Amino acid sequence: MKVKLISHTQDALELLLLSKNTRLKGEEQTIESIRAWPMEKKLEHLGYMRDTIKSSWEFIDYTFQIQDVTRAFTHQFVRTRTGTYAQEAQRVVDLSDSTWLTPPSLEGTEAGEYFDEGIKASILVYSSLRKADVPAQDARGVIPTNIHTNIMGKFNLRTLSDMALVRMCVRTQGEYQDVFRAMRQCVIDVHPWAEDFINVHCVATGICCFPRYDKCPVKPYTYNAGELNDKMVKLSIKDKFFSIKHESVPEVFKGKATTSDGDKGEE
Repeated sequence: MKVKLISHTQDALELLLLSKNTRLKGEEQTIESIRAWPMEKKLEHLGYMRDTIKSSWEFIDYTFQIQDVTRAFTHQFVRTRTGTYAQEAQRVVDLSDSTWLTPPSLEGTEAGEYFDEGIKASILVYSSLRKADVPAQDARGVIPTNIHTNIMGKFNLRTLSDMALVRMCVRTQGEYQDVFRAMRQCVIDVHPWAEDFINVHCVATGICCFPRYDKCPVKPYTYNAGELNDKMVKLSIKDKFFSIKHESVPEVFKGKATTSDGDKGEE
């Protein structure tokens, strides 16, 4: 997996602050005058922008290049309707030399060996079909979803913030968690002030997004576990969340997707 930020809005912080002034009809400002503010002043005004309506966040864009991820992941990724995407086309690209991801839960196991052999066999069949002049768009039907692919995605800050609430959560499949944590870090690297704009639900609010999911290792540090001091809750949640790796395993129960504790879940 490789995640790279290849483009982002210049003067992002200044645009946020200018939009605040425009909406509130305060003292007339220009982007040039806000650029001249000391960072301390900008950060003072930024607190308001974190806690107000998010429409201003839509002025800020980030474009990512994401490589060597699975089709299983990208199937979920593109469901974010407000993103813009460009993905490697299996109708055109020859997949005969494809690599794939063996799920971490299978690594080093007999089941993992079966998994790898199954993918190898599929790729071999694909290669044979292509050599027989079968069009790539037809031969691709035998390719498994864990085959590696590449994708680009562009999102505004509001979309990234909304995605982070659930897509960094332990209820999300592990690969998606890994990709989104990397995307978040890419943004923080260029815009350190954006760290508090992109957080999982429990870190952002102190409350678990899926309160019926009792197997979450972070849940005991949230308000769902009882009445706790505001500051201690948020500090402990953030420290705990970014120090663990956990993913739920959805199951089908009576025709509905659930987790093993009975909570409904998808993807």
